[in-house]
Amino acid sequence: MDKEHEILVSYRDALCEAGFLQRTTVDGVYGRSALFERLVGGVEAYLSGAGADQSPTVVRFPPVVPLELLVRSGYLRSFPTLVGSIRSFKGNEDDHRVLLAELEEGERWSSAATDTGNALCPAACHPLYPTLAGGLPPSGRVFDVYGYVFRHEPSVDPARMQIFRQYEFVYVGDSLGATSHRDLWLERAFDVLGALGLKVTTQAATDPFFGRTGRLLADSQRLAGRKTEFLARTSPSEMSTALASVNLHADHFGRAFGIRSADGTVAHSACVGFGVERIVLALLYQHGLDPTSWPSTLRERLTT
Repeated sequence: MDKEHEILVSYRDALCEAGFLQRTTVDGVYGRSALFERLVGGVEAYLSGAGADQSPTVVRFPPVVPLELLVRSGYLRSFPTLVGSIRSFKGNEDDHRVLLAELEEGERWSSAATDTGNALCPAACHPLYPTLAGGLPPSGRVFDVYGYVFRHEPSVDPARMQIFRQYEFVYVGDSLGATSHRDLWLERAFDVLGALGLKVTTQAATDPFFGRTGRLLADSQRLAGRKTEFLARTSPSEMSTALASVNLHADHFGRAFGIRSADGTVAHSACVGFGVERIVLALLYQHGLDPTSWPSTLRERLTT
């Protein structure tokens, strides 16, 4: 076990002993205490207010999406290792007896499970785009989207949960509007996180595209300046973690889902996404594991 791993394991255990998280048998999957969820609720309300001046349409989707959505969006092609597809038993009584016998022998049920056509949602905004097929108003539309997402990245790092929540403000409309939304949140996201007393830095970034083609996509994304991350410390580890990112999608989702701007051209989109659990973990690390001792201005902002 290297030093970095030891630090993360030790801090994860400290968070559990302090009553914020509950470990399970799977790395990156945790139970959350009432106190942790209270902090999550405070961050959620705070982020909602941060984008209220855009008068966004509030939408909430379940954490399950059709697998076809991940195909059309290109997610399955670009990030196959992160996908969580859902399987279920579809056999008859004879198949069930075989399944029971296999379970008695200690075998896993994977041979009896078949694809349901569903998957766990990998990004809060992805279920939004299929609902927008067709034309948009001249000013485009802004959405407030929040929910659980899944990415298969097992880790002992508490900030790298497999199941976590994203809070997003998404613009869909013309190219100029998408760029303006990106530029607005490049400045605002830094201020939003900084107002929580978090020490934040920014860096140009890319998504974790898979394979050789993915490396080309990452290079293209970097050169176009389409992704910026907002980083902060979430543990004693020397590594910083992305608490938020601002993303310019260009016409990627417009083409994939047949979304048109008011002038009939393919719609462009942009979003800012905040990792809610990561923000809570950054607060706990940078301000201490006793929220009652946090600065009064911070506690007021989070209504804790």
